[in-house]
Amino acid sequence: MAPKTNAGRFFEDYQLGEVIDHAVPRTLSGGERALYHALYPARHALYSSDEFARACGMNLSPLDDMIVFHTVFGKSVPDISLNAVANLGYAEGRFLQPVWPMDTLRSESEVIGLKQNSNGKTGVVYVRTRGINQHGATVLEFVRWVMVRKKDIDAPAPETVVPQLDKVIAPSDLCVPRGMTFAGYDFGLAGEPHRWGDYEIGEQIDHVDGVTIEEAEHMLATRLWQNTAKVHFDTSARPDGSRLIYGGHVISMARALSFNGLANAQMIVGINAGAHANPCTSGDTVRAWSEVLDKAETNAPGVGALRLRLVATKGGAPFVLRGEDGKYLPDVLLDLDYWVLMPL
Repeated sequence: MAPKTNAGRFFEDYQLGEVIDHAVPRTLSGGERALYHALYPARHALYSSDEFARACGMNLSPLDDMIVFHTVFGKSVPDISLNAVANLGYAEGRFLQPVWPMDTLRSESEVIGLKQNSNGKTGVVYVRTRGINQHGATVLEFVRWVMVRKKDIDAPAPETVVPQLDKVIAPSDLCVPRGMTFAGYDFGLAGEPHRWGDYEIGEQIDHVDGVTIEEAEHMLATRLWQNTAKVHFDTSARPDGSRLIYGGHVISMARALSFNGLANAQMIVGINAGAHANPCTSGDTVRAWSEVLDKAETNAPGVGALRLRLVATKGGAPFVLRGEDGKYLPDVLLDLDYWVLMPL
């Protein structure tokens, strides 16, 4: 009799070009928003107030961009990274349209690259994942690559294919939500006076605050996004017996901390690159700093785009990313390059 349980895919189970439809669509509501804002010090006005969103040309407040990202990502975990050693990086992430309360999202992934590691025990799988709403529209797409264990070390290595990925999303390819306007933007309600023109390329911002990661919060977040990766739940899945803090938890914590200095960076519209530089475990105190990498105008009234580097650390000095050897410093947890929309 065939087994009825699923042990997850291993590296040798992936085929270049295959498209995987991920199970269990999810209808999102205000409940996800409330839990998200309980887990993180998230205070951006566009995601907090229907009235503020209406003043920005939207019918109501959309769901936080990272709620959408975590939901779509979580759907892909059982098929892509259940047997992962680590999620390695992101590229070509675009938020294509807002997600509203009561929208239903599902996910699909296409395998676009495979590379067996030299130790023969693991390999890297590259996938392009899409989040699709109940109308069949793609609301989010991104590429990620993940290191996955082999089940059979003697299984032959696939032909190595490493996709060529854009290092930066062109500003012209960023999607500003239809009808959005910051022409009458209320800086007092948003929390800070700093607008797009106040930021200079090369400027660095220390977000000052820190949050100590608690085991209970991480476990709640991982379950909330239905992320079933073993390294987040099972202490026997890692050699040191610890549970790895879900990388998305660190992203959302750092994004929320960035409010202090970037309160008007209202909406993430692109993820150019990202790396989980070092593991995060319970008890680590996450701090964040940002660097302005680029600026661009958009066609929407009063709306500008700011390209930022967001760095999360566990106690390291701000504005220091790599050592003399070019490698990330041990205190660096996250290096995320992304585009946001901000009032001009």
